[in-house]
Parts: sequence; C-alpha cells; structure tokens
Amino acid sequence: MGVLTALAILAGLIVVHEAGHFFAATWQGIRVSSFSIGFGPVLLERQRRGVQFALRAIPLGGFVAFPDDDEDSEIPKTDPNLLSNRPLPQRALVIAAGVLANLLLAWLVLLAQGVVVGIPDGFSATPGVLVSGLQAGQPAALAGLQPGDRIVSLAGEPIAGGQEAVAALVTAVKSSPEQPLTLVAERGQRQLTLELVPADVGGTGRIGAQLQPFGSEAFRPARGPLEPIRQANSDFSALLSRTAGGFFTLITHFGETAGQVSGPVKIVEMGASLAQQGGGSLFLFTALISINLAVLNALPLPLLDGGQFVLLLLEGLRGRPLPEKFQMAFMQSGFVFLVGLSVVLIVKDTSQLPAVQQLLSR
Repeated sequence: MGVLTALAILAGLIVVHEAGHFFAATWQGIRVSSFSIGFGPVLLERQRRGVQFALRAIPLGGFVAFPDDDEDSEIPKTDPNLLSNRPLPQRALVIAAGVLANLLLAWLVLLAQGVVVGIPDGFSATPGVLVSGLQAGQPAALAGLQPGDRIVSLAGEPIAGGQEAVAALVTAVKSSPEQPLTLVAERGQRQLTLELVPADVGGTGRIGAQLQPFGSEAFRPARGPLEPIRQANSDFSALLSRTAGGFFTLITHFGETAGQVSGPVKIVEMGASLAQQGGGSLFLFTALISINLAVLNALPLPLLDGGQFVLLLLEGLRGRPLPEKFQMAFMQSGFVFLVGLSVVLIVKDTSQLPAVQQLLSR
C-alpha cells in the first residue's frame, strides 16, 4: 500500500503540473491538441472537444501539446488562437503555469496538514538514531546498514535520543577514520550487530549515511483559523529555500553532490516508507516533491519549462521568432539528456534497493 500511495502522489503531482499549462492555455482561448501523462505509445485515450487526453507507456512525466507543433494540423498557421500567434505575456503565462501550479499545490498541502493533522508542537525523541539515507559504495552501506534502521548502541554503549545523540554519533565517526566501529541496529523486530570502518577523508571519518533523531513529531490543534495559514507560509518558505539551495549546490559542486541525486525509484521508496509512518509525514513528502518538481522545471534546461522560457526571452530580445532548426536542436538535445539521466537514475536507485542488493550479493 505504501508503494501504491507514493506512486499515486507522484502521478497526481504530474497531473497538477500539466493541468497548470492546460488551464492557462484554455482560459486564454488558446488551442490545445493533447494532454498526456507519460511519453511514448498511447495506452489509453479519450477525445473531448478536440483535445486528446492520453495515458502513455513511459511514466517519466507528461506534456501538453499544441497544434503549432503538428505539421499535419488542419488549422491555418495564421489562426489567432494558436499559441505561437499570441503575445509574449500570454505565452509566458502558459509556460510558467505548471511551476506555479506545483507551488500552489505544495502550499495547499501544507495548509491541509495544519488543518487535518495540526500544528507542529515539538519532537518526541526516543533512544536511538535513525538512518534516513545512504550513499552507495560508502562504509555504512557496505557494512549492511539500510535506510530505516535504528542505531541503538555504539561500541557496546547505548545511544540516547534526540539531536544530541546524532551529534555524539557523528563525532565518534569523524574521530575514527579507518578504525572499526561496532554498532547494533534494529530493523523491524530484529537486532543486527554490524562493523563498519569510516573512510579517511582529509583526516576525518566518513561513513556516507544521513542520520537524524529517532522519534515522532508532536502536533496540537490550531489556535484559530489563521494559525494554519501562518504555519503553511513558514513551512513553504523554508522548503522552497532549502530546495532551491540544494539545486544551487548541485550545480556549483556537481562532482561532490552528484552521488546524492535520486530518481523516481528512490522517491517512491522514500514515499512508501513515509506512507507507513502516517501522521504528517505524507503531507510533508507531497509538498516537498511538488516543490522539487517546480524548481526542477524552472531550470533553464532544454525541454523543461525554464528552457522554454529562455527561448521566449530570446525571442523577445530578438524581436522575432528564433529559427525553427535552432529550436528543434535545442529541444532534441534536452530530450536525449533527460531520458538518459532518467535511465541512469532508475538503474542506480534500483540497484540500491535492499531486495536487489541481497539478490546481487548471493
């Protein structure tokens, strides 16, 4: 059920993004030829008011198509309701609407969390440190740790709870480069004794694991109708800032951070884990992924909304449309890049799934 929930959330976020483009176009009377979820061959389709609504075979996003892009379209190229014949501000709104739709959805989800679940009221820590993420090929993963494990002791000493426990464990790791550490981790109902050797990175120990306090977030009812709005504003600003900062760090320090990039398989795995936890975790997951989709699509890369916006900006500065050959080459390079990146991430993330790792280790 957790995996199905995560897949449903991802599909819903894609639908919302494409719906932003679709409604921004139809609201302005611009002709739309198709609304598709996925790429490639059509699995299911329905025609309504001249628009093809389709579910396609490759679930790596979606798109809204316009008659302008169809060479066989019977609509005259001079039709004033074609997207290419509309003023730049109207076309810019259509391009930006997908990003705006995902941002609005994220804010509404955070608002719903405040109304349905309540307002965050502190963190109830319990003994142990949670392993929330791992880097493939690093000491923690090689020792057998998995995301979701709870580290309960180190070198025979029980680990207390809270942020102090995380800091103490990190300090122990940093001070022990290339020295074996014995720890006990809980995985479900089992206890595992593992030995890991932190890598020596400039004289500091590193194990390639993301650690956080173990416990649960406490919530309380909102004090009045405005408190959920204020909380949603605060959480939205924090998530957007961190997400944008994360993408900036990825671009400026690509060599150091590329290994942390995850694809759809890892996102589904994380969402499935959060779905099982319940509470406000699923609200936060939905808002975070929606903001990530918005920021990702805003990047000035071919085939993304940001890339389309760059072409529109160049057209405005130039005073006339860009050559079709240039636009086609720009978009084709983006398609090859994004599909290739998606395949690489899917293969990488799939190989890191616990069940696959166990199979490969036989």
